[in-house]
Amino acid sequence: MMEDRGFEPNIVAYNTVIDSLCKKGSLNEALHLFSQVKVKGIRPDIVTYSCLIHAMYDLGQQEEATRLLNEMVDNNISLNIFMYNILIDAHCKDGKIFEALDTVDTMKKQGIEPNLVTYNILVDAHCKEGKVSKAEDIVDTMIKHSIEPNVVTYGALINGHCLQNRMDKARKVFRSMIKKGCAPDISSYNIMINGMVYAKVINSKRLWNFFKQCRTASWNSILSVIIS
Repeated sequence: MMEDRGFEPNIVAYNTVIDSLCKKGSLNEALHLFSQVKVKGIRPDIVTYSCLIHAMYDLGQQEEATRLLNEMVDNNISLNIFMYNILIDAHCKDGKIFEALDTVDTMKKQGIEPNLVTYNILVDAHCKEGKVSKAEDIVDTMIKHSIEPNVVTYGALINGHCLQNRMDKARKVFRSMIKKGCAPDISSYNIMINGMVYAKVINSKRLWNFFKQCRTASWNSILSVIIS
């Protein structure tokens, strides 16, 4: 260790080790070192937190990641877009859409504009809450800011309409996605197919024409719904 040779590591040195541990998947070791850093009176910076939060998020530890984000805020460390998106996503997953929107406003005041990930989080959250019209307004806003919807955006809208049993609107979004050059993925097909099944339009000619575009995995999806 550097301490044994008379050198006292600074936060840059600790960040290098923490980042290496996180990338190796040794999150517990990284957190232990993080604790030691604070005990030594060395103030973690945004790089320190970024390494740990990235690792936690990749491992699906959203609650722990959110805890560290809140710790950053308490320590007056400015968040970047990645950090804000994690916080916004956490609020949305907890059903706290207003808090998520407040976080977006705070982010903007810091001079950080929402990106595609931010908008997709908000669109998905509103759709799942049954507020598809508001989700469509958010999509209009992102387009005005020169951010084009992607397959995730369209998938959220399709799912929102399916949840409301509005299959005509879901089909309209699906066709619009293709028309605008955004190729549907397997998830898009499965959302649409499951929506059609639950809407009890499985025997329609329109559904059959839709099926002909689908892959084998989508056929498996609808089969599992029918036999369950």
